[in-house]
Amino acid sequence: MKSFEQTVFAVVDLETTGTQREDNNHIIQFGCAIIKNMKVVKTYSFMINPHREIPIAVQNLTHIHNKDVAHAKDFSFYAPKIVKILKDTVFVAHNVNFDLPFLNYELVQHGYEPLTNRAIDTVELAKIAFPTEPSYKLSDLTALLHIKHLNPHKADSDAYGTAVLLIKIIERLESLPQATLNTLSSLAHGLIRDTSWIFTTIADDARKEKRPLSSAYQQVRQIILRKQEKVPITAGQSSTTFPKSDSAKKKLFQNKINYRQPQVDLINRIEQFLSASKQRTLLVEAPNGTGKTFSYLFAYSYHLYTNRKLVIATPTKVLQRQIINHEIPQLLNVTKLDLKAEEVKASSHYLDLDGFYQSLYQGTPNKLTLVLQMRILVWLTETKTGDLDELQLTNYRAPLFTQIAHPGDARVGSIFAGVDFWNLARQRQEQADILVTNHAYLANHYNDTIWGQNPYLVIDEAHRFVDNVISSRNDSFQFESLWGALNHLRNLLYYADDSVFNQYGNDVQFNFLLEKLDPAILELIKVINHLQRLLCSKKKKAVSQNTLANGNLLLSFRGRDLFPKNSQFLVKLTELQRKLEDIRQNTNQILFKMYNETDNSNIDRDAILSETSGQIDQLDDFITKSYQLSDLLRKKAYVESEGFIVTLTNPQDPLSANLSWLMLDATPELQKIYDRFDHISFVSATLTSENGFDFIIKLLGLTDLAPQKYIGTSTFKLTKHLEVLSVNDFPDINDPTYEKKLTQIIENDLANKNHVLILMTNLEQIKKTFSAIINSPNLRDFEILAQGVSGSNNRIIKRFAIAKKALILGADSFWEGIDFHECGVDLVIATKLPFEAPDLPEVKLRQRQLVDRGIDVFHSDTMPRAVIRFKQGMGRLIRGEQDRGQFLILDSRIWSQDYGPIFLAAVPVKVKKISLNDLQEKLENYDTR
Repeated sequence: MKSFEQTVFAVVDLETTGTQREDNNHIIQFGCAIIKNMKVVKTYSFMINPHREIPIAVQNLTHIHNKDVAHAKDFSFYAPKIVKILKDTVFVAHNVNFDLPFLNYELVQHGYEPLTNRAIDTVELAKIAFPTEPSYKLSDLTALLHIKHLNPHKADSDAYGTAVLLIKIIERLESLPQATLNTLSSLAHGLIRDTSWIFTTIADDARKEKRPLSSAYQQVRQIILRKQEKVPITAGQSSTTFPKSDSAKKKLFQNKINYRQPQVDLINRIEQFLSASKQRTLLVEAPNGTGKTFSYLFAYSYHLYTNRKLVIATPTKVLQRQIINHEIPQLLNVTKLDLKAEEVKASSHYLDLDGFYQSLYQGTPNKLTLVLQMRILVWLTETKTGDLDELQLTNYRAPLFTQIAHPGDARVGSIFAGVDFWNLARQRQEQADILVTNHAYLANHYNDTIWGQNPYLVIDEAHRFVDNVISSRNDSFQFESLWGALNHLRNLLYYADDSVFNQYGNDVQFNFLLEKLDPAILELIKVINHLQRLLCSKKKKAVSQNTLANGNLLLSFRGRDLFPKNSQFLVKLTELQRKLEDIRQNTNQILFKMYNETDNSNIDRDAILSETSGQIDQLDDFITKSYQLSDLLRKKAYVESEGFIVTLTNPQDPLSANLSWLMLDATPELQKIYDRFDHISFVSATLTSENGFDFIIKLLGLTDLAPQKYIGTSTFKLTKHLEVLSVNDFPDINDPTYEKKLTQIIENDLANKNHVLILMTNLEQIKKTFSAIINSPNLRDFEILAQGVSGSNNRIIKRFAIAKKALILGADSFWEGIDFHECGVDLVIATKLPFEAPDLPEVKLRQRQLVDRGIDVFHSDTMPRAVIRFKQGMGRLIRGEQDRGQFLILDSRIWSQDYGPIFLAAVPVKVKKISLNDLQEKLENYDTR
């Protein structure tokens, strides 16, 4: 198609002194690329004197300095040229709602009429045309789409990059099936300015061509889907008998993967374990980069020809995807075994086509929902799985997800039953030999039939398994939210302008139900308040009290202290359940009557029906949660082993209390999981502490299972890949100069690094450091990312991987939960030894439980956890044989405290003790030696 052959696009980018145009901010560079006949034919670039200082942050971003514009003409000189260039063009910008208003403001200030050109936005267009890209920043898009873009954040270069991007967007949209274009066109009217014009023009032109639907697609109603055909892996001629001799393995590996003896030793040890029928568990610690994933896959795969499945559980969905996309294809390529592998995760990760289809016809959505719907329509022409994770969203909080996330039911007889993504995924899982899931899903679904009979299990990154099992069991009852939901329900029923009472109050049956319901709701609120007061009455029994930055007060309790024998709490909770069930039932009767009401005279019932139905769903959730809590409180052993936190959103008000419960001892749950599987391997690079497995055996609840143990060796000489430095004269962590010295290192010593991970132990320190370095001229080439500041952890990881130079300030999961396979890390800085914060409620409660058992908390719990986390932090550097990097320890306690030698012993290479004066030279020269 040639929808825009006659259109002239003017793609504009501005660099300015700031984003607020009324606040004495001005344009410092105007860039423009002209597109004719879908080709860039000309570019313009004007440096403009703003008659004010350019802020340091802007200089760092744009590399435009005061001297660059000091002798340039001002805007009054360029205004007539700009008006002439843009005359009779379609105005395009990457974030048009910034560039066009800013330019118009300057034009009006200089006596010109504002531009009235048709205006379109390439950010929205790119999100829709390329729905699975990880980022829609211009510099990232041009890199991902291989658009030459020499000077990001310079207006002329950005304008050219945006122009090429627009051409690629239009080409992609023109290739879409007609039905998809029609739906996009009908939705597009809610997009920014005139962006919808792109869709309507392409759709109208496509209709004239009358293109047939490609055989790659199938159509169900107005939805076009890519056909979900899966090509079976053809069986090779190789034997299904495990190659016992090392020479046989060497022959298999030839020209496919490197033969490495430590890896083969690991394979042989796992095979030996699998062949011993009476052995049930094996602990494997193998260094990063030794190919442990391939090793366990290789050993287990030859045992899967007896209709037994292998289940692999990883801590994250990212690692799941990596095993499916990289490790298993490599295994099949080497072995030629005829095995099928599938990912297993919650149904909510899959698109519910019925829910999505209905969402397209439910009135005018908000902007976030609209763009998401349009993205999904394009994505459906690409995806073969319907896995929403392919969209690479950083959060799933948009209201649309409650409707389009698959609930996990069978979907028999629905419009989309034959192409339902979740059902098709389940079918593939049933036929698979290897199932890759995550720790949390396994913990909650270990009894699922999908695993088959007597399945094998590998728990990867096993040092994190217990924490993930515990997290999957922790939950809360938000009394304030229930109270709010009930008040909202009262408003819907009685007080809103379009309330049920106002619409149906003259009906005798409605009146009867409504009169009964209101006092019942008020009675339930009294019960809620009684429960909240009971919780607050135990305040003196709290193990700890913590006030958060948002003002919330956390009271931590042992179960027996908060719910002593003969406590009235369970009695009142039972009353809450009964009253809540009654209210739900009566509200449902009202809803049923509204659905069957035949008098439609001037009554718009859809809104009230939808809202009332939504409130009933909310009540269902609270009912379920209340029974979960009461079941817990009825089990004395569970109350003894659980921790509880009462959160007061207003510390002075008992009626602001909410309740959370934390599993402190996961052993009973772990035993149930282990009973479901056979020959379980626990694999990690960090299972030992102080050269032993004692801590991890207790943590994983393996004492009675007498696990086998194996410590692997590295497949390469680590000293050539890893350098560990420790500054022995760095200020003490409590010294007032500590933070200043840390900032100086970050600002002055990282110039020749590309990706730096700075590990801290609390979010408050991260925010202070971020504020201190964000506008540093020395770091202008770095994208500075900070946990708790720069968005979700998921977003931070994606930004870090995409950026040419980036640094992360992180704590918690950045020590051990995140891998950087796409970009690697040059330098990891451990600012403090990673001891848990002792005042955290879960830490305080767990440690109190250990004290009650007469256990030495520091040596038996605190130290082993810190050592494993320390080793994991170091492990962010060397993930494979190609990685090289430095690990810098700034905490001088490693040299001064009696526990220091334990940390030093955990380092696999000799630690180089250096002074602060030597640090810069050591960091700068590492990569060049």
